[in-house]
Amino acid sequence: MEKQTFKIRTMNKISAEGLKLFPRDSYEVASDIPNPDTILVRSADLHGVEIPASVKAIARAGAGYNNIPVDECSKRGVVVFNTPGGNANAVKELTIASLLLASRKIVPGINWALSLIDKADEVPDFVEKGKSKFEGPELKGKTLGVAGLGAIGVMVANDAINLGMNVIGYDPYISVEAAWNLSRSVKREDTLEGLLTKADYITLHLPLADTTKGLLDAGKFRLMKKGARLVNLARGGLVNEADLIAALNAGKLSAYVTDFVSAELLACPAALCIPHLGASTPEAEDNCAVMAVRQTMDYLEEGTIVNAVNFPACRLERHTHSPHRLLVINRNVPNMMGQFTTLLASAGINIADMVNHHRYDNAYNIIDTEQKIPLDIVERIKSINGIVSVRLIANGEY
Repeated sequence: MEKQTFKIRTMNKISAEGLKLFPRDSYEVASDIPNPDTILVRSADLHGVEIPASVKAIARAGAGYNNIPVDECSKRGVVVFNTPGGNANAVKELTIASLLLASRKIVPGINWALSLIDKADEVPDFVEKGKSKFEGPELKGKTLGVAGLGAIGVMVANDAINLGMNVIGYDPYISVEAAWNLSRSVKREDTLEGLLTKADYITLHLPLADTTKGLLDAGKFRLMKKGARLVNLARGGLVNEADLIAALNAGKLSAYVTDFVSAELLACPAALCIPHLGASTPEAEDNCAVMAVRQTMDYLEEGTIVNAVNFPACRLERHTHSPHRLLVINRNVPNMMGQFTTLLASAGINIADMVNHHRYDNAYNIIDTEQKIPLDIVERIKSINGIVSVRLIANGEY
């Protein structure tokens, strides 16, 4: 089996810090490559775009993946990667800034100060007389509710503790890693409703799904303290916008800061709309690109899956005594693994090690063997009803 050159198509400008990790002798990278093995993408919308049959994976240099047709990819056995945590610090910093902007009326104050440009020597007097209109509370001593304790939420919670805030957090699905990183000073809330009733400030760090769309609506706003301040740099759809604007206009909420902008929010004086800048730092772009490239290389060269949104995490250590690796994607139905392992046994192929994991409707198998697997056996495995894709790796050959 000859070693091939992997072809990588870039759909956006991907950071050079990531792209330089591809070895030049075994990877070809360009924006116009036909029949690529992998597509690297940031914000380009792939819905309605023809994805070549050669594509084995799509790597999104960022956390969100609503620009990728994940369901279609899953049916075809295309692994979709994202890079959770790659832009976490950038979003965390903007969240902390948003808490300050929600409190101190900094933006209205700056805009007002700019209006004094024609006052010449009178500017200092005007500033002293008018500054009281832009008073706002300090963060220290206030209660911050963090809804969603993933990579970003944990960092926000920890930094808010360092700012002297009382922090409460809600996340029924918090990971072990996130729990280890979370400050012990953060108090746990068992329900979102409990968090909303106690917090002076609320920041959202939840994914957008059927269960979270419009999560904050009129009923939830009624639970909040009068004058509470809300920050949403996660997903605009988490909030029912009409109900939010009504709560802002009624004074139930003092401020809403978001980087998901609409004409209706721009017209609301209590809403502060930031362009979608959460991950717009050179450091975040570098981090996400590096993660996407490494995940791509691990999958193409070893079959390892890390941070896939449609397939299970799966890794198997390589050993010299079992140099041949078979990668099988199949529908998650009974007796699939038994059928292809029986075929291997019938050909005298000894399985030295293997791992099988499933997620949703898909299962993924890494099988290491001592003997070379004949191509006719590979074809017979491919013909099994329910098999989506089969790929061979052997001693660095693909």
